[in-house]
Amino acid sequence: MRVVSGKYRGKRIFPPKKFPSRPTTDYAKEALFNILENRVDWEDLDVLDLFAGTGNMSAEFLSRGANSVLSIDKNPICIRHLHTVKKDFNDDNWSIQRNEVNHFVIKCEQKFDLIFADPPFGIKGLEELVNRIFEQSVIKQDGVLIVEHGRENDFKSHKRFSEVRDYGGVQFTFFE
Repeated sequence: MRVVSGKYRGKRIFPPKKFPSRPTTDYAKEALFNILENRVDWEDLDVLDLFAGTGNMSAEFLSRGANSVLSIDKNPICIRHLHTVKKDFNDDNWSIQRNEVNHFVIKCEQKFDLIFADPPFGIKGLEELVNRIFEQSVIKQDGVLIVEHGRENDFKSHKRFSEVRDYGGVQFTFFE
């Protein structure tokens, strides 16, 4: 895995073998960030990365100049790895928290401009999580939620659905 663009461009992330997370491919990540490049003001962007796993996406947001990134994951192996990556990047705008995503969303008092969620494919309750993010006002008024998922999920009838982009076996659904 490598950072595609920005101040950390080309920097690599090496998760340990048998890592319990599926990272977003460089191809899909690059496509997503090309879309975002024309939609967001990086300098003022507060980002929440749910199911942060390898830190691949968090690092990309930071590299492009996000004001802050908060990475959430419940797996202790992922958390240890995230702290290792954060230390390597040495970026004070990156915070990491070990927490179960649904519990975090319910208790969260902070609001974010952009929320990126990359749960394990096939996870149960994904639509409920999307609803909870909006119900709990974790996202700012003009914010965007992006969920990475497989083809088994279809959010086109969701009231906050904006668009879906398909990159092979990976889909990004945008909610506003």
